[in-house]
Amino acid sequence: MGDERTGASALAAGLRVSHEDRDQAVEILRFAAGSGRLTVAELDERVEAALAAKTVGDLRDLTADLPLEGLPPQPREVLRIDQRFGDAKRAGRWRVPRRMEVRLMFGDLKLDFTEAVIAHSTLEIEVDLRVGGDLTLVVPPGVVVDADGITKSRGDIKLPPVPGPETPIRLRVLLSGTSTGGDIVARPPRRLPWRRTRPGTITEH
Repeated sequence: MGDERTGASALAAGLRVSHEDRDQAVEILRFAAGSGRLTVAELDERVEAALAAKTVGDLRDLTADLPLEGLPPQPREVLRIDQRFGDAKRAGRWRVPRRMEVRLMFGDLKLDFTEAVIAHSTLEIEVDLRVGGDLTLVVPPGVVVDADGITKSRGDIKLPPVPGPETPIRLRVLLSGTSTGGDIVARPPRRLPWRRTRPGTITEH
């Protein structure tokens, strides 16, 4: 029986992995780094190996010493937000999907990526911003925003400067769609979460 199990395990380890398998392994690694179990150097090394992995065994070796407990649920491929006459936000440890469809009218949406769980290199956001519908993106270092796909008749678009080549890109946010009365603003967090605050102060993003 033991030999049969060993043989089955070896066979499974040799199976080819998909893009989804690699993405899931990368998410485990990033979650472990966020929990202090991996250093930045270890994270970079393992993520590079995970993206180049060919078999189940390759990915197992990279995550074998890491717990799976506490991982947020898998993100939906498409997250739709239709906000009217009220404000909404995504902040803290929320999982970034591959794509978002956002419609705002007399309501604002804030997407704070400061502590977000990022499993993919690109997020596509298609927007329909009408009167009074503003979109704010809080982008820490490594998250860049591209609004070239926006068709605008009213409203402002304000983006931070493009980072230099020395800054590694964790997530590229690609905006598309229309704005007929809403603003799009991307800004850095007012205080990064790993900076300690004095007692009695409030960290605002």
